[in-house]
Amino acid sequence: MLRTRTICATFVLVGAMLGTAAVPAVAAPAATARATACPTGWGSQARTDDDATTTPVRDIRTGRHGCYDRMVVDLPGAGRGGLGYSVRYVDRLYQDGSGRPVPVAGGAVLEVRVAAPAYAPETGEPTYPARAGRPLPGVDLTGYRTFRDARFAGSFEGETQVGLGVRARLPFRVLELQDRIVIDVAHAWSGRR
Repeated sequence: MLRTRTICATFVLVGAMLGTAAVPAVAAPAATARATACPTGWGSQARTDDDATTTPVRDIRTGRHGCYDRMVVDLPGAGRGGLGYSVRYVDRLYQDGSGRPVPVAGGAVLEVRVAAPAYAPETGEPTYPARAGRPLPGVDLTGYRTFRDARFAGSFEGETQVGLGVRARLPFRVLELQDRIVIDVAHAWSGRR
């Protein structure tokens, strides 16, 4: 009888220890989520910089982050600063030059204009292999929380125009980095993930 009680007590003790050991592993992700609060205060008003460059656009790519989705426009050799852009929400995207509407899927459309051509200024040869009205080459938005569509509108008179379809009219920021312009669109308005 004593042996049975000892065995039962051992099982209860081991079970309690295993249960206690499992609690921190479950609680850790919640603590991590609180520690990585998402940025706030970006807003949804237009962002512009009036600079321009003749350095052509070479690539447009996207990435997913914990608090936002990111689009990067690469202009190798442009340096830092002196990169012009206009990023704003529009009711509908219209192609420069022709005025033709470019359909962009999503609850809202960000018009991204970069004051740089997508062609070599000397020859007119394309430096970015996109076609007007078509999705951006090499960009797959599967699994993105905010981005829904990305369309090339064209490159006209030294400006490149892209339509970025997003889930809703969400806050965004624009960063000028070395040889690139970065557009981040938040997943939500508040600090929630």
